[in-house]
Amino acid sequence: MTSVQGARARARIEITAAIKDEARAQLAAEGAAKLSLRAVARELGMVSSALYRYFPSRDDLLTALIVDAYDSVGAAAERACAADGPNGHLARWTAVCRAVRAWALAHPHEYALIYGSPVPGYSAPQDTIGPASRVGLVLIGLARDALAADAITPPPLTEELRPEAERLTADVAPDLPPAVAVALVAAWAQLFGLISFELFGQFNRIVEERQAFFDDAAGRLGRAIGLAPGA
Repeated sequence: MTSVQGARARARIEITAAIKDEARAQLAAEGAAKLSLRAVARELGMVSSALYRYFPSRDDLLTALIVDAYDSVGAAAERACAADGPNGHLARWTAVCRAVRAWALAHPHEYALIYGSPVPGYSAPQDTIGPASRVGLVLIGLARDALAADAITPPPLTEELRPEAERLTADVAPDLPPAVAVALVAAWAQLFGLISFELFGQFNRIVEERQAFFDDAAGRLGRAIGLAPGA
């Protein structure tokens, strides 16, 4: 790559980052439904036609923001899982849950973009599936590690649920017992339910000691998939 090409590449990276930063500011001020390429271009001092060379449509810009948000929360979960490895499987589980909550509290508008109300007229493309899976894959990996260490006891599984549990297991984690896989999916949903209740105000005047409440709830979720304290 020539020096001119390198400078152009760096300029494109910088302008793309500036566009996304301004779009995030719009998310915070107006919400995703009102995101406007023209408004972003105006705030950056760009003509709309120049911005379209980076993001051809509002949906392309939304997709970039969504992928960035999923990657960011996924990376936070992965770091927490790796950093707390020696402390036991349930402790690692709780550390991952804490990291996801901490990310959400630090990035409320990005959290709302990926876990809040759907954006009218927007349909997420296939590009978002991999990034959206990162937190779930961390939780599955924790369950795999615990299973390999004989540190997980599969929870009860009703016969009514068994066919669905076996289908889900084949799709999501074929190396896990069906009872663990179905409990993992429930725990994953409940984790984000807890965070959403806190972030969107449903805990106001109900839960005061939010950190302690969350830590206890996260531990309960880990025990629900079969992780034992200290294991």
